[in-house]
Amino acid sequence: MHYDLLISFMLATSALAISPGPDNIYVLMQSLVNGKKSGLATVAGLISGCLVHTSLVAFGVSALIKANDTLFFLLKLFGAVYLLYLAYQVYKSDAALDLGSNQIKKKSLSQLFKQGVIMNVLNPKVSIFFLAFFPGFLFSDTMGTVAQFYILGLLFMLVSLIIFSSIALLAGSISSYIKGHKRIGLYLKWLQIVVFVGIAVLIFTSEK
Repeated sequence: MHYDLLISFMLATSALAISPGPDNIYVLMQSLVNGKKSGLATVAGLISGCLVHTSLVAFGVSALIKANDTLFFLLKLFGAVYLLYLAYQVYKSDAALDLGSNQIKKKSLSQLFKQGVIMNVLNPKVSIFFLAFFPGFLFSDTMGTVAQFYILGLLFMLVSLIIFSSIALLAGSISSYIKGHKRIGLYLKWLQIVVFVGIAVLIFTSEK
């Protein structure tokens, strides 16, 4: 067991969950506009959807790993290049955080949960990200790869659940802090870039 990889995985997941993205910004705005329960219902839906992507990656990547070394090398190369591409996209993006309400409509908690699941499951970028992110963090030489991917998926969900729920519960304070510290968006932008580049290097240099 390579516990250092698991720790690195959780730290990277934490950094990415904190960094501004469509999911956590949506959770923040739901909480600000419609209340903390609405934010938490959205979080529950988004996190639940990750199970689908974890399953797709777990069985698909495991098959590639068992096939041959060349396929696994190509998978790692794809993962590293994709993460570098994401870093470049973040670099080009505006660092300013827009916290406009965007006229978010009031929905029931069950509707918000379903919407969170659908937002996540129907977003192919999540599966592609998992495909790029997870292979570099296989942490055991003896455990089956499917089991390892599920453990990574559950850890990803747990860390994201804690951080996204904190965003929902502390929405008012977070919003006030962002509005009072205009450079926070810039700091979080560069945090994302560093994490993406670091994971890309780790994935490309990892062994089977």
